[in-house]
Amino acid sequence: MSFWSVLLLLVAGTAAGLSGSIAGLASLFSYPALLAVGLAPVTANVTNTVALVFNSVGSVSGSRPELASQWGRVRRLAPAGVAGGIVGGALLLVGPAGAFERIVPWLIAVGSLTILINPRPPVDPDAPPRRESRAVIAGTFVIGIYGGYFGAAAGVLLLALLLVATSESLAHSNAVKNVVLGGANAVAAAIFAVYGSVDWLAAIPLAVGLFIGGHTGPIVVRRTPARLLRRVIAVAGLGLAGYLGFTAYT
Repeated sequence: MSFWSVLLLLVAGTAAGLSGSIAGLASLFSYPALLAVGLAPVTANVTNTVALVFNSVGSVSGSRPELASQWGRVRRLAPAGVAGGIVGGALLLVGPAGAFERIVPWLIAVGSLTILINPRPPVDPDAPPRRESRAVIAGTFVIGIYGGYFGAAAGVLLLALLLVATSESLAHSNAVKNVVLGGANAVAAAIFAVYGSVDWLAAIPLAVGLFIGGHTGPIVVRRTPARLLRRVIAVAGLGLAGYLGFTAYT
């Protein structure tokens, strides 16, 4: 691993950490960077998943103010996300991620557009969070499978689900998203660390950047107008959906 490869992974990891903790689009930067330094697609996928654990650690450490009132929701949703991550990680080791490639662009596009719609009025910040329905928990499980298996823009899908199903602000929903998907990603990463072909020399600088960007992202969310941030996330998600759709159908 050359100096320039390490520097590329560090910079790409920081950008990925920012976009991941803000919009759930970390792989938009991290995965291509791994390919650029010479990793094969499957190795890049599992290495990316392992490094993304540090994005979650950074995001959670930067989201403590928003998480103070959300731990009940996290405790209810995290088991579903973790169970989904286990299933998704196991599925990836059994078969190629290409099985999802024609469906993924549509999922990301729908999730990105959904982020622009939030029909519920904001809740009283001092009121306890509402309990999630079984449908929300089931949706979290399915998104956890997707996150462990393929991963691209899983955060967009979970953020869209939380914004539609709850009355929480974008910042609070984003903080919950980071914890829940972090758990799902961690169990998938543990599976890959034992059974997958992780390139640890590439994973380390990428992980450092992901932690830095992940810690900074919640601060950006806290200080950015929610309406503007929703539009930025939606546009970025639609751009990724278009790119993945082009590669899948051509």
